[in-house]
Amino acid sequence: MIAALIFVCSIAALLQFFISYCRSALIATSREPLSIQARDVTGLVGMTASGEEFRLYMELLQLCPDRPDDRRVVRAVRIYYRMVSGLRSVMAKLAPRISSWAETERSRCAYFAAVMLDRHIAYNRTLVAEQARE
Repeated sequence: MIAALIFVCSIAALLQFFISYCRSALIATSREPLSIQARDVTGLVGMTASGEEFRLYMELLQLCPDRPDDRRVVRAVRIYYRMVSGLRSVMAKLAPRISSWAETERSRCAYFAAVMLDRHIAYNRTLVAEQARE
């Protein structure tokens, strides 16, 4: 019984750390402006994106060669997006306030994906420029 309690507390602490990690990544990227190239690719006009656009941006991100520094945070935000989407669908009729919060988080995730796409585009341009010099 005590082992089960320790296990549940450990999972709860891990989940709390994971959510904090993802939210800090979302907040850090929410202040970054997108380049003109990224705005052309994503079609974003302002500093917000629709939560529904997250999947499109992630697909575009997968087409670009990886930046080694971003793999873990992109994977974590993808999982966080799925968790928040599930929470939104469950709470849509039960608690509209939670559903509204979840939609805001999904929007942040979409903007995060657009910023990551912008970083990947810049990284790939740097790689091409370095290869052209050689």
